[in-house]
Amino acid sequence: MLRAIDRSLTNCDFLIGGDDEDKGQTTVVVVVVVVVVVVVVVCHTDLCALSRDDFVWLDPEKDGEFAVAIGARVLQTESGRTKVVDDDGRELWVDSKRQVRRMHPTSIEGVEDMISLGELNEAGILRNLLIRYMDHVIYTYTGSILVAVNPYEVLPIYSTEQIQAYQNKRIGQMPPHIFAIADNSYNNMQRYQHDQCIIISGESGAGKTESAKLILQYLAAISGQHSWIEQQVLEANPVMEAFGNAKTIRNDNSSRFGKYIDIHFNQKGAIEGAKIDQYLLEKTRIVSQARDERNYHIFYCMLAGLSPEERHKLDLQDATHYHYLTQVLAALLHVGNVQFSAIELQNMEATEVKDISCVNKAARLLDATAQHLVEVLTKRTIKTTEDSVTATMGAAAAVDVRDAFVKGIYGRMFVWIVNKINAAIYKPPHKGRYRQSIGVLDIFGFENFVNNSFEQLCINYANENLQQFFVKHIFKLEQTSQITPRWSFFSSQQEYNLEGISWKHIEFVDNQAALHLIAVSSMNILALIDEESKFPK
Repeated sequence: MLRAIDRSLTNCDFLIGGDDEDKGQTTVVVVVVVVVVVVVVVCHTDLCALSRDDFVWLDPEKDGEFAVAIGARVLQTESGRTKVVDDDGRELWVDSKRQVRRMHPTSIEGVEDMISLGELNEAGILRNLLIRYMDHVIYTYTGSILVAVNPYEVLPIYSTEQIQAYQNKRIGQMPPHIFAIADNSYNNMQRYQHDQCIIISGESGAGKTESAKLILQYLAAISGQHSWIEQQVLEANPVMEAFGNAKTIRNDNSSRFGKYIDIHFNQKGAIEGAKIDQYLLEKTRIVSQARDERNYHIFYCMLAGLSPEERHKLDLQDATHYHYLTQVLAALLHVGNVQFSAIELQNMEATEVKDISCVNKAARLLDATAQHLVEVLTKRTIKTTEDSVTATMGAAAAVDVRDAFVKGIYGRMFVWIVNKINAAIYKPPHKGRYRQSIGVLDIFGFENFVNNSFEQLCINYANENLQQFFVKHIFKLEQTSQITPRWSFFSSQQEYNLEGISWKHIEFVDNQAALHLIAVSSMNILALIDEESKFPK
């Protein structure tokens, strides 16, 4: 179990809450994945000094990327060797060849805040999360960071009573909970009149979307005056999930886009509106999916929910009849079934449509002519300074154009849906009128699949920027005198110097060079990709 949690630690959500007493600015509650170099003085234990029910660390038998010490309890001791049961439930004999060290008391029972661990290293953190997870406790603090491990079951910890219990409580007064993060942001917004932001990050299946919905649920419940706008904000989620979520091998309801929800409050602390921004919709999923994965929910919902009369009107059958379940709803389902044959026309490579019926159905639903649609899919136009040249395409190029056509329409439709939602829930600010906000960012964590596409590059670049934000404000500005006007409080270095505390710089990984390589330098990767994409094949 411990090794499983080690491999899936990236499936945790990280939420950070903090205080900032500088008025008129935005307090950013940032989510980060931090690589910390921990120097630990290890004292290996003599096996003869151990007794029954002592807890120890067993160093890994083999070195490797995911090698980590595992906890164990002593069952029996003999001369020169000890029998233990490790955290994976395996019983084994340990001799002097394997290094064993006593476990700190805080790692035996587990703690609510991992800052208080006596062994603040990878093994200590993993075991603490394991102990709490086995007790059905999924939330743990690391200072003001909340780590959430997805339980993959419904827990009775989100009731109205729980909401009331966490109201007006500072972080640490109550057991770790996502409601504590939401309440902390709400109270800071009202107390300091600062806009707040909560960032939720983690891999697919970590529970990011559910965490975001729980935060919205809490804010709607405690904001005082209940109105239709709160309900509309909550009811916008199912619509966006239908068009932006899909089944993956890790998660049956995986969000394939990032979103930033800005909740607006009036002077009394009541919700008066909201605005949603969407990012990085995974358009590739529309035309191709990995094995055992599905397309966006909306297509299956549509085909399952339409009446026979509605299906006949749209010329639709069941889901098995469509090449890639992805066309902007009815019309795009037909476009996806358009197949091409390679032909030769005037000694040039060309393409013709195999079955014109699919084109006719799609054209009718798109309110276009079949001839225009065929031309779009089988020919390309190259514009020059004074003229334009139309040329035929091969079958492979026509398939690429078909897929790009579908992805473009679906992407624009998704933006249109988000704009329609915003038209219902967003109220433009009035000049001189009080307004504060709490933003919730729900975005993918780092992704690395067997086959990666441009979407993965963009997603990972976004996460590198989030990591740099954390590095800049937690490490760089804390250890230098480069405190910008928006950060008016003393850095830790200044405080240490004033109080005469001896300290040294913390070593950390700075990814600024990677960001420059991807998008900042004159010959960056994104610029080269953009230039390459403009060359004709």
